[in-house]
Amino acid sequence: ENMGEYSKALLSHEKALEIKQKALPTNHPHLATSYNNIGSVYDTKGEYSKALSYYEKTLEIFEKTLPSNHPDLATSYNNIGSVYENMGEYSKALLSHEKALEIKQKALPTNHPHLATSYNNIGSVYNNMGEYTKALSSHEKALEIKQKTLPSNHADLATSYGNIGLVYGHMREYTKALSFHEKTLEIFEKTLPTNHPLLATSYNNIGNVYNNTGEYSKALSSHEKALEIHQKTLPSNHPSLATSYNNIGSVYDHMGEYSKALSYYEKALEIRQKTLPSNHPDLATSYNNIGWVYKNMREYLKALSYFERALGIRQRALPPTHPDIKSVKESIEILRKEL
Repeated sequence: ENMGEYSKALLSHEKALEIKQKALPTNHPHLATSYNNIGSVYDTKGEYSKALSYYEKTLEIFEKTLPSNHPDLATSYNNIGSVYENMGEYSKALLSHEKALEIKQKALPTNHPHLATSYNNIGSVYNNMGEYTKALSSHEKALEIKQKTLPSNHADLATSYGNIGLVYGHMREYTKALSFHEKTLEIFEKTLPTNHPLLATSYNNIGNVYNNTGEYSKALSSHEKALEIHQKTLPSNHPSLATSYNNIGSVYDHMGEYSKALSYYEKALEIRQKTLPSNHPDLATSYNNIGWVYKNMREYLKALSYFERALGIRQRALPPTHPDIKSVKESIEILRKEL
């Protein structure tokens, strides 16, 4: 799994599960471990419905066999929360992560790294919900714990820097965002193999900041590095590839190269339509981005159609105060005036 060879990983975990199913009672914790491992592979592959199914089997066994404050229960809630987040179901994700945090607060010392993981997870959900102050608060709690307990070049510290960088990016504080993303990249470059997916994530984040500050050649360079890693390590329909295509499309869009932008946005949309639920916010992002390209190309009816699809998804999937809903409504209003 860590090498990105997911079919082999799945095969091994399924062999283990088969043996355990023959030898152990149906609610044995070792069975739960196998379900969890299989769920993890599906999660990494971006097959979130299958991942959720296996994680829920794990949780079901743990709830029957473990005390209510056992750390393995917290891990299960974390895993389920992360899948819900990837599926765009943020309220369910938050609920699961808060259950995990509650267990950890009862069972672990206040500076335990597992608590930091929960604060990170909760911060990530708040970030996606557009509640940036809450997100920053959670991520800073996570960072504080990690700085006390981990060496200065630990990958988990890098993850926290990256998370804080993302929030600052959404708050449009780009200098702070870039500073945190560069700290992340510096650690990852020292500690990870050159084709590791986390390096790709870091290049993507830096590329997004450069895109937002108008440094398009730097943005393109960063996003292309990310895409190269994803193409080497992930299946061709993985959501992370869609993210890379989307990011490159955004740079070309800002550069006024609309046909290139449209081509990359459509690649991203194609993957997302195949792999994500129909009301996932990332689908709305794709529709919104394609709408903007058509608007810039003065094909207003096409643009309006895509903006309306984006709005429909966002109204179903996001809190009513989310800035992305306001943004697409404003785009529709501008377009109607143009028409």
